[in-house]
Amino acid sequence: MNRTDRLLAIVLTLQSRKSLRAEDLAAEFETSVRTIYRDMQALSEAGVPVVGAPGTGYSLMEGYFLPPVSFTSEEAVALLIGTDFIGRYFDDRYGSCAETSRRKIEAILPENIRTEAGKVRATIRLLSESREDATGEYASLGKLRLAVLQQRKVRLRYIRIAPGTHGEQRSDRIVLPYGLMLVQGKWMLLGYCELRREIRHFRVSRITDLTLLDEKFHLPDDFDLQAYSPPDDRNQVVIVQASLAIADHLKDTGNFYLDRIEEQEDRLLLTLRVRKPEDVLSWIMSYGANMNVLEPAVLRERVREEAKKILEHY
Repeated sequence: MNRTDRLLAIVLTLQSRKSLRAEDLAAEFETSVRTIYRDMQALSEAGVPVVGAPGTGYSLMEGYFLPPVSFTSEEAVALLIGTDFIGRYFDDRYGSCAETSRRKIEAILPENIRTEAGKVRATIRLLSESREDATGEYASLGKLRLAVLQQRKVRLRYIRIAPGTHGEQRSDRIVLPYGLMLVQGKWMLLGYCELRREIRHFRVSRITDLTLLDEKFHLPDDFDLQAYSPPDDRNQVVIVQASLAIADHLKDTGNFYLDRIEEQEDRLLLTLRVRKPEDVLSWIMSYGANMNVLEPAVLRERVREEAKKILEHY
């Protein structure tokens, strides 16, 4: 890193932190403490309000910010696509902020960078469910985001589709919202359910009658949303024989319960791990005669029963 780049990096680093010692800066930029002293002198002479305090280190005078930095076309595209993503997948408040952020970014870009970024951006398209089709989900998302930030309990009605059936199960819950996750384009609420007495996942699109309660809660000290991994309770094994004709489709689409695909001479042997056999009933039947359940016997019988119903219907 040359000196000019290092001086800029030092200012950006000090902007993001309260204070740093010369030794810390020297270690971060892989240089000597004496060089850092000279850099600080150069910044002061250039008009950057660097404040040094014995025992504390260097900091920037409160309220000082660098003027807008320059972006390459690739960096500009990354930022603009980020605003597009937030505008599509977040609630109205963040969607509005994303729009104003996009305008500000475009306003400070040189014309040649803005033009080049526009060309690249035109070749990328984000597809998602329209806001008109998901009005309730976006409304719930805004409330849930507020509940997470304020650590307030919520009351909700959750609609669950029972595996292997077309019926809906509705239940009223009190939930301590720990965080929100975007999983394959679908928003999920992660929180402690007082009814089930454990951490559960709720698809936001299936939440209705959402109410923020005044009652507060404390997030567990050992909970980290970024590191959280749900316990794997798929303890039952399902073995399915599948036609080679659907091999590519299976590999492309996958399935949450699919544990292993073994390619044999004239067929595929699928091993699935499920909570209960009905979890994969609809998925197996969607492939028709291209799938044949080998075990367990109870699932083979369920497939046979459903096939008879279809035959009787037609």
